Amino acid sequence: MKVIIIAGGLGTRISEETEDKPKPMVLINNKPIIWHLMNIFCLQGVNEFIISTGYKSEVIESWVQDNIILDSNQNKMQIKTVNTGLHTQTGGRISEIMKTLPEEKVIATYGDGLANVSIKKLLHFHATHGKLATVTAVRPPARFGYMKINKNEVTHFGEKNQSDEGWINGGFFVLDSKVSNYVKSVSEPFESGALVKLSNESQLMAYHHEGFWQPMDTLREKRDLEKSAELIIPPWLEF
Repeated sequence: MKVIIIAGGLGTRISEETEDKPKPMVLINNKPIIWHLMNIFCLQGVNEFIISTGYKSEVIESWVQDNIILDSNQNKMQIKTVNTGLHTQTGGRISEIMKTLPEEKVIATYGDGLANVSIKKLLHFHATHGKLATVTAVRPPARFGYMKINKNEVTHFGEKNQSDEGWINGGFFVLDSKVSNYVKSVSEPFESGALVKLSNESQLMAYHHEGFWQPMDTLREKRDLEKSAELIIPPWLEF
């Protein structure tokens, strides 16, 4: 099975790092975050990747062409890049690649977030429900101090638990080939286009992931990931 990685956005929320490179090429302990992402799949037996590029596409293309890229077990990753355009939205990036893979089921995910998703369990879940698409539902990391207030008096102040948050789209999609038909143009975001249509037709199911999930939208999140990457087994590889 092939994995589509969406890697063409401008990365404006972490512009300090993305002036000269696309966000998936931001380094986490001397390795691009996209390498850490692909390592999640490789260590679970999935090693074929198609990277959908756009902004600063040449940076990713050069990295792939000029290097034999190995996972942490020293196995070679099979990587192809496809330039899907600078202004193409997420739906267009996915559908343009899916059209080159007729009749194939694929995994698709964003190139800037890490999670210890069990690919085997995710694929099994998708196979059992019989719908066209699966999205991995995750709980967002708690970002702010949590307060209990009684008559304007703060009675408790502390960190809010991640489990207290609701469920959000964490990427790690499994998509049947027909999903590309739900994207009407390359300028359509996957989230507000195809996923909404699939949901309205009862064709979208959620795989609930209770484990680690962390996007990289800020420098603080980048630093947090760098600290985690120093561990013997980073949390995104704890399957």
